[in-house]
Amino acid sequence: MILSEADAPEQGVVDAQRYRLCANMHVARCNWLVAEEGLCESCQLTRTRPNDSDRDGLAAFAEAETAKRRLIFELVELGLPVDGRSDANPNGLAFDLLSSRTTRVRTGHLGGVVTLDLAEADDPHREQLRVAMAEPYRTLLGHFRHEIGHYYFTVLVAETGASPQFTDLFGDPYSDYRAAVDRYYASGATPGWERDYVSAYATMHPAEDWAETFAHYLHIRDTLDTAAAFGFAPAGATLDRPQVGRAGFDKIIELWLPLAWSLNMLNRSMGHDDLYPFVLPEPVLRKMRLVHELCGSLVPVG
Repeated sequence: MILSEADAPEQGVVDAQRYRLCANMHVARCNWLVAEEGLCESCQLTRTRPNDSDRDGLAAFAEAETAKRRLIFELVELGLPVDGRSDANPNGLAFDLLSSRTTRVRTGHLGGVVTLDLAEADDPHREQLRVAMAEPYRTLLGHFRHEIGHYYFTVLVAETGASPQFTDLFGDPYSDYRAAVDRYYASGATPGWERDYVSAYATMHPAEDWAETFAHYLHIRDTLDTAAAFGFAPAGATLDRPQVGRAGFDKIIELWLPLAWSLNMLNRSMGHDDLYPFVLPEPVLRKMRLVHELCGSLVPVG
């Protein structure tokens, strides 16, 4: 359960008469609360998981659920709708967290269902793919943020009449996806892509450009929120402080750029690669500003 401010516990004490731990506290190492017995808001969204006899799959499942809880918490804090799948809402959000040890799995999104190959929870496997695909960043949380971006394209763009603004910045979201995929894996990203895209993968198709940009928006908002909680950024950077419209987005970027540079330098001081190995040129910021404005359009005023 994501507690409201009025229900938030003082000094970590929760009323045991009102709340219970999620039923997935062992299998998913879930530490969220429920008002009644059963699953929390995050765990309810998982449609499929490894069976109880798959020990390796269940260990990876718990890692994935940890990342998913962070995703869901951020979405709720941003005021985005997190509507689960049901008979009344057949295109609602659901997660299939599957082990490729037992079946072929392709990480992706289709019609509200986010599928994740739990092999991504294995550090050597994920790092091997990151290097093979020339990606500067690859994490479980990053996968979730990218795939949820595809889901929110429907919520924020297709269902709101924002397609003209989207097309102006990203291109035609309904152009031939299969042809775009074949072209990308045959030829790679167009030289000079760094001037207009946040990542090479974003060049594949307007839908992937949106998902990558959406994911980076979530990266930035969550990292600023954490930094503010520990005094490394102003209190106004937290997720519970709405940053509205163009001025709000400009403030987010004003706070983010020096923080990202500082974090990169700290990583280098420890001999690690940059924490945020990306550049945000003006065309990317214009795209991200649209993400920000569309997310804000769903937040009630007052």
